[in-house]
Amino acid sequence: MRARAAALAVTALALACAGGSAHALRLPSAKRCPVFPKTNPWNRRVDRLPVAANSAAIIASIGANTGLHADFGSGLWEGSPIGIPFDVVSRSTPRSRVSFDYSDESDHVRYPIPKRVHIEGGSDHHALLLDRSACRLYELGGLGKQNGRWHAWAGATWSLRSNRVRPAGWTSADAAGLPIFPGLARYDEARRGVIDHALRFTVQRTRRAYIYPARHFASSLTDPNLPPMGLRVRLKASLDVRPYPRQARIVLIALKRYGMIVADNGSDWYISGAPNKGWSNYQLHTLGQVKGSSFEVVDTSSLHP
Repeated sequence: MRARAAALAVTALALACAGGSAHALRLPSAKRCPVFPKTNPWNRRVDRLPVAANSAAIIASIGANTGLHADFGSGLWEGSPIGIPFDVVSRSTPRSRVSFDYSDESDHVRYPIPKRVHIEGGSDHHALLLDRSACRLYELGGLGKQNGRWHAWAGATWSLRSNRVRPAGWTSADAAGLPIFPGLARYDEARRGVIDHALRFTVQRTRRAYIYPARHFASSLTDPNLPPMGLRVRLKASLDVRPYPRQARIVLIALKRYGMIVADNGSDWYISGAPNKGWSNYQLHTLGQVKGSSFEVVDTSSLHP
């Protein structure tokens, strides 16, 4: 029995430390569905890719002395859960028509909006809907009711089994035209001990440009030292993450292996995640000790198909 227990412990440790991909660790409530294929940019490790030539200048423009901030956690902030929530739905979830501000760049399908849909607080009002029956992701930004009917600024949908991106120049529920869900830090991952995909983050000032896999920009600024949408940074390998508490350490290891992607304009170095009562706000708060100077911009040109 002791030998078997030891073997199981070694196996668990190996799984927690393995490179892996989000294809391996699936959402517990949608086990049939990958969170995009293993070859998807969100799921590709970047710890061995070269550093971009203008890395130092871009990091300085975001804020070399500014600390990370986990824009997710447990409890409430101004009456809303801390983070971007999501709902797992199925073929039995009623479908609804949604009108859009950016109609020409939105997917006009019926969206599976449950009766008690979880909508992000604050100003963005994102709603993320993962259909476990079809392995399809639906995302809406600015969702609310107008004259009793659903309305959003934009809506997009993706097959979770495909690497297909949105048309060039199209937005989504996110400014960069990217899906939001695959870039969230989720508590079910932290509980298992590994986040094996890139994370989503925001910066205050972006450039009027985007790079793969982003499809859209949201700026008029042309300074080449500002980050384009889709820019990917990673935590430098030299940073010792051992002193950090477990939940923060899991996030930091993911940032070394997979990095994080600029997806929207917002506060500098704000990392996105889904709210959950299991998060320790104290542990996540220690991420603020990690400054922008601990990051480098990754040359991701090799990830483009």
